[in-house]
Amino acid sequence: MSSPGPTEIATRALGSERPAACHTLLVVSGQARGSRVTIRGLLRIGKAPDNDLVLPDASVSRYHCEIEPGAQGMVVRDLGSTNHTRIGRSKIQTATLEPGATLTVGDVELQLAPETERMQVLPSASSRFGQAVGPSLAMRQVFGLLERIAPSDATVLLEGETGTGKDVLGRSIHELSQRRGEPFVVVDCGAISYNLIESEFFGHERGAFTGAVQARPGAFETVGKGTLFLDEIGELPLDVQPKLLRVLEAQEFRRVGGNKVQRCEARIIAATRRDLKSEVARGKFREDLYFRLAVVPVTVPPLRQRREDIPALVECFLKQARERDPRLARLTLSQATLDALMAHDWPGNVRELRNVLDRASYIAATSEEPQLRLVDLPVTAPAAVGKLASWQFEEQQSYRETRSAFEHEFEQRYVRWLLDKHGGNVSAAARAAKMDRKHLHDLARRHGLRERSGAGE
Repeated sequence: MSSPGPTEIATRALGSERPAACHTLLVVSGQARGSRVTIRGLLRIGKAPDNDLVLPDASVSRYHCEIEPGAQGMVVRDLGSTNHTRIGRSKIQTATLEPGATLTVGDVELQLAPETERMQVLPSASSRFGQAVGPSLAMRQVFGLLERIAPSDATVLLEGETGTGKDVLGRSIHELSQRRGEPFVVVDCGAISYNLIESEFFGHERGAFTGAVQARPGAFETVGKGTLFLDEIGELPLDVQPKLLRVLEAQEFRRVGGNKVQRCEARIIAATRRDLKSEVARGKFREDLYFRLAVVPVTVPPLRQRREDIPALVECFLKQARERDPRLARLTLSQATLDALMAHDWPGNVRELRNVLDRASYIAATSEEPQLRLVDLPVTAPAAVGKLASWQFEEQQSYRETRSAFEHEFEQRYVRWLLDKHGGNVSAAARAAKMDRKHLHDLARRHGLRERSGAGE
């Protein structure tokens, strides 16, 4: 994964980039949390005081592992440790560590970053941020940043696939801010009729247009000094974007058909399933509006990239189900069921997981079964999802959610096919597809597809 900076949590694969000459190893958990060391040669890690990086935690062996620069990157070697050395979730003996990757020594997590990239925000020590749950390092990185940003008035842009919990994070930011006593207003930019978008944002006066039989306040007026959550901002029509930008810049607006100028005092949090940088490159989103919204851009990782969060999410949703229905007070979850949940690819992310558990809970309540049983869970999803011809529609998903999942699958399959056909050469693939090379490069990184530099790149 790409190394996270102070204002962006990136989750895309690094590809085949070569490491910089010097790298920093940062301790992100354990007793030495916050310590960092620059790797200039062989660096030994362990509990013994004569190591180059001393980790006093009980799970770390006296001489646990070592790391040194190699021709292809940073080479990590386990030194016969008791509790193993891992890269990601895999135990290793000898392996190459790429920038941004997580190295786990016993139970202590370390992260590698180029020397020039000083991470200013440590992952949160908590597995929760408001209503959001996520003990994985990827989510704690998000939480660590949002914990610092929430008390401020900074505009936040939440990017990520549908169902990853952007709405929950947005509401949690509001609840942990100084504006928590003010309204939290949601505007779904993808669900508003084109003709009513301006009225939804700014309100209208009586007679402003056909059907405007009475005056109506818009979202900016209703929210006051609270937080305005602009959901699916990437769906906002291009010709409406300058009007939103003008309000955000001038901090004032008028109702449609009105002359009275009103102050805009709301905090803005925007969310989108689209990669807005790519949309800007394609001319589908205004660059000036993007920079106005992306003061603090945060990418929320999909559930398949943080499967270690699934047990905590399952427990959270089951707790809610037990509180909702007393008949589920003694409901248990078998290890086999949890394994099935861990194996699923979750194209609908956390929302899909919640829907599956809710459906199973309702059935368990009516049948008075002591154990939760899954209903229609395609545990072979990684293979099944890859077959567009056998696409299965879900009753619980809206049209917009279904379309988003379908588009994501098509995009991933097409880019993989295109790069494979041209041997990973982005320039050649972009020319063949008649698309912008930078846009194709961004798509490949977004979907974790490897590429190689070719002539002309």
